[in-house]
Amino acid sequence: MASIRKRGDYQYQVIVRRKGYPSQTKTFETRANAQAWALDLESQMSQSVFRDRRELTKTTLSQALNRYMQSITPLKRGHAIESQRIKQLMRHPLALRSLDTLLAKDFAAYRDERLQAVSGTTVRLELALLSHLYTTAIKEWSMPLVHELKNVSKPRANEPRDRRLQDNEWDRLLAAIHRPPCRSTAPNAMPRSTAVWLDACVWLGLETGMRAGEILTIEWSQVDLNKGCVRLHKTKNGSRRTVGLSHRAVEVLRKLPRTGNRVIVNFFDTSGLDRAFKRACIAAGIADLRFHDLRHECASLFSRFMTVQSLSKVMGWKTLQMAMRYYNPTDDEMVHLVRSAHTSAPTNLVAA
Repeated sequence: MASIRKRGDYQYQVIVRRKGYPSQTKTFETRANAQAWALDLESQMSQSVFRDRRELTKTTLSQALNRYMQSITPLKRGHAIESQRIKQLMRHPLALRSLDTLLAKDFAAYRDERLQAVSGTTVRLELALLSHLYTTAIKEWSMPLVHELKNVSKPRANEPRDRRLQDNEWDRLLAAIHRPPCRSTAPNAMPRSTAVWLDACVWLGLETGMRAGEILTIEWSQVDLNKGCVRLHKTKNGSRRTVGLSHRAVEVLRKLPRTGNRVIVNFFDTSGLDRAFKRACIAAGIADLRFHDLRHECASLFSRFMTVQSLSKVMGWKTLQMAMRYYNPTDDEMVHLVRSAHTSAPTNLVAA
């Protein structure tokens, strides 16, 4: 049963009490609005479809994100990167709002604001994270939420990167990694304790095409130098994969000191490796090169000698479309492919 009392000018407090349900209280500016809200609530209770929304008023987006980070994120392969993304979201003013006040327009405004500072791909990942938070809250936490993120358009993803090593960039990169520290180069020089591990990572990235996260989590028990392979128990797409090692990759691994179970002991996450790689690129005078570009370089080199099916198997792709994403021939290579085809084709076919 509902009771309404006037608490002052434009203040009508309504209280709905019904057996089997927690009492509900809300204040309105008019008696008519208070009565309409009470009737709607009593109707929901009568039809057994009532959901108590008080939890939403007491839970901020930041609190929900923190719960998600504690219970859901650790179960994911990319938990370290996702944790960083969640912490960034929690610093935004939107995270201070309670869940019951957030609408699609609020997330659309957030999207537009972020697009002024970061790429479309980054924003898509953030919106996907928020969307999964809402899905989890609705399905597993039994929160009476409306999935507002389903009504928010995602921005276009960035064009796939096609950065390849150019001219003598590889030699300059290796030289920068091993450049001795001195006063003039101290800000850019690699510490000796870092150089050996960064050198191993870049060689393994180029020679095998392994992802940064895969390289950093390899243990010596997974490495078979006699057979020349590394057995990855779980990759980014969740499946096992055997990685063949080139002679150079085997040589690199043989020279590494064994100071624990992990092969690479200096870097604990991909962000640390990325920072070290960026410092080396700056020291070498190389612009716009990322560690993951070495995977593109490796795939493009392998493509000269493998069918697309073999390349997909070696690189650990589940779809052939990914081969096209990573195969990035240079202008010279494209010209060579066309001219080789004309040279190899029968005369009558070329004339046609």
